Amino acid sequence: MGFNVAIDGPAGAGKSTIAKLVAKETGFIYVDTGAMYRALAVHFINEGLDGEDVSAIEEACKRASVSIRYEDGVQKVLLNGEDVSTLIRQENVGNMASKSSTVPKVREKLLELQRNLAAQEDVIMDGRDIGTNILPKAEVKIYLTASVSTRAKRRFDELTEKGVQCNYDDICHDIEDRDYRDMNRETAPLKQAEDAILIDSSDMTISEVVSKIMTYIEKKR
Repeated sequence: MGFNVAIDGPAGAGKSTIAKLVAKETGFIYVDTGAMYRALAVHFINEGLDGEDVSAIEEACKRASVSIRYEDGVQKVLLNGEDVSTLIRQENVGNMASKSSTVPKVREKLLELQRNLAAQEDVIMDGRDIGTNILPKAEVKIYLTASVSTRAKRRFDELTEKGVQCNYDDICHDIEDRDYRDMNRETAPLKQAEDAILIDSSDMTISEVVSKIMTYIEKKR
């Protein structure tokens, strides 16, 4: 029986960064559910689909296979056997993932894989509905958030460092739109689980957030 840590929160809250560091500290397997949804989003984009076309997305799911593997401790996300780890971080892919993840068939496709892994291994999983839906019995649940301005600044700095031209106001608007979609979607909306610990990282360093989460894990182990 695995020990499970669930980290939920809105886009840009730093869930993946924090989850990877906590996984390294604990030796747990890190399962990036967002990366899995983004991999499917790459598939939908490659097929030229509209994120609002539910029937086309459901049909396209049948032609997609997503898996995660580790090479020298580095996560690789595979779409139909091809490494798409770099592609999934593009902005248009994130937007498609936010839209397509509301489609029940998309969630069903990945849910069984995620739960089976968590049942067998010690895992840390991050996403939008881990503690409320995917791993409702997780030993530790964290709801990680930050202000819209903080999340937008982080994303702006990240893109700028990569040499990508971007606009701070546009990023703010995009984050607000994604928050609304994620929190108001019909299937498994983003919300804080009743037994989740709220951590607002707006004025915290990465190491401070990791340390705080480690304290909760050590209490439960």
